[in-house]
Amino acid sequence: MKKSIAIICGGGPAPGINTVISTVAKTFLKDGYEVIGVHHGYQGLLSDDPELKIFDFHHADRIFSRGGSTLIMSRFKPKDSDFKADFFKKHNVKLLVTIGGDDTASTANRLTKYLQSQDLTVSHVHVPKTIDNDLPLPDRNPTFGFHTAKDEGVRIGNTVYEDARTSENWFVVSAMGRSAGHLAFGIASACHFQMMIIPEMFDKTTITFEKLINLIVSSIVKCKIEGVEYGVALVSEGVFHFMEEEEIINSGINFTYDDHGHPELGNVSKSHIFNYLLQLKLKEIGLKVKSRPVELGYELRCCNPIAFDLTLCTLLGIGVKKLFDQGISGCIVSANSKGDITPLFLKDFEDENGKIPPRLVDINSDMAQLFINNLFYIQEKDYEKAKKYVPNPEAYDFKKILNWN
Repeated sequence: MKKSIAIICGGGPAPGINTVISTVAKTFLKDGYEVIGVHHGYQGLLSDDPELKIFDFHHADRIFSRGGSTLIMSRFKPKDSDFKADFFKKHNVKLLVTIGGDDTASTANRLTKYLQSQDLTVSHVHVPKTIDNDLPLPDRNPTFGFHTAKDEGVRIGNTVYEDARTSENWFVVSAMGRSAGHLAFGIASACHFQMMIIPEMFDKTTITFEKLINLIVSSIVKCKIEGVEYGVALVSEGVFHFMEEEEIINSGINFTYDDHGHPELGNVSKSHIFNYLLQLKLKEIGLKVKSRPVELGYELRCCNPIAFDLTLCTLLGIGVKKLFDQGISGCIVSANSKGDITPLFLKDFEDENGKIPPRLVDINSDMAQLFINNLFYIQEKDYEKAKKYVPNPEAYDFKKILNWN
């Protein structure tokens, strides 16, 4: 019976998924394997009647530069009791290739151990994907999809900034990023936005809505002092990750709540929340400034990969075959800054609790400090001029808000 490999995708989309799938398929087809794509992630893989895509060269070749994923994705996370070996036996699967986050990888490790108990040897190689760039890869190498998402974010960001200039408006932009501010930092600094707020800036104080809004007001007032009547403030959605739940619930925003009583943040536009709270604050202090919300979220996840990610994802796809041929399993495929393929293991990343701590923006790096120093905000030397717009300028002092003095 012909040997085969199976490919599944977990989590949300990121540019470059199709490049990985295409490369893996072409590389294994060349070696005589059947290449089976499984729709709906683990849900499909473990169902009685999985929906499959059998790859040939022509389909693989059509998709490599396309955004999105030719295999339908799923966030389904199976319990051990959901595991079954039927699919792997039926198709003589020798390798499971998973594309996704750490949850997708750790589930595959559990699944392959189960298959071993059923006298089946199935290798596993995981290709890590996230536009958040928060996986602690060696050399601070980027995760695939990040640079494309940033590129698209900058394209939209530059258009928004042009609108701000043209109409003398302010825009409040929110960018994706589950817990880290890499995407927001990259977009805001590339677009010369007047204010950027990422969770890593709050290393010496707690995150509250009042502080977030005061930082935006600080930027608006500083711009007015400089004779600039427009601007863009970008806030990373990662600030919610570090915010006390009580703070979110008491914000005055009408959230829907899940079965456990937690606010469902995925159902709301973060930029609308920030803009709404900003408008309340501006009315309270009597400052007439128009501001509009813009969300950078789903727009970034399925665009066509740029050259950087096309190259990286092709290398990772070929790297899957290299590791498999070397008999290495249960690993993450990684390329260092020289382009060498190396296997990484989840245990290399995990802390003492078995969790993978996110890689955050190094807020004390020269790059971060230089970009932050270049933002527009009130400092002590601005207090006298700022009194024309706000009665208590010290409440909007950037470094005091962040407790950086």
